[in-house]
Amino acid sequence: MANPAFEELVEDFEFLDDWEDRYRHVIDQGKAMDPLEDALRVPATKVEGCASQVWLHANIEDGKLHFDGASDAMIVSGLIAVLRTLYNGLAPAEVLAVDARAEMGRLGLNDHLSAQRSNGLRAMIDRIRETAALAG
Repeated sequence: MANPAFEELVEDFEFLDDWEDRYRHVIDQGKAMDPLEDALRVPATKVEGCASQVWLHANIEDGKLHFDGASDAMIVSGLIAVLRTLYNGLAPAEVLAVDARAEMGRLGLNDHLSAQRSNGLRAMIDRIRETAALAG
């Protein structure tokens, strides 16, 4: 059960014929995000297990998860943007019900990320799920 905005992203990806176009679209998603405040780039928000520097700042507002993030790698910033589209606005129980691997697979990402990027993506998903579990 993905966020409705994620369904729109899936539709966008269906129009992109090859992986290079999809890769560029992921990067563009990251470039479109507002930058994460420097004050939020602290050890508590840093995600371990990523090859690049990654920070995720999550909170629950009105019973819904919202998070922002940043990375020093363009593709990872794009993956953060994709995860924001997948999860932002969902209740904690809904976040926990999302099969992120299957949803990311709908974008064709599972087959085209390096092992290090896949591990980093998994670490980001784990952090988001932990936040939801603590809030739920």
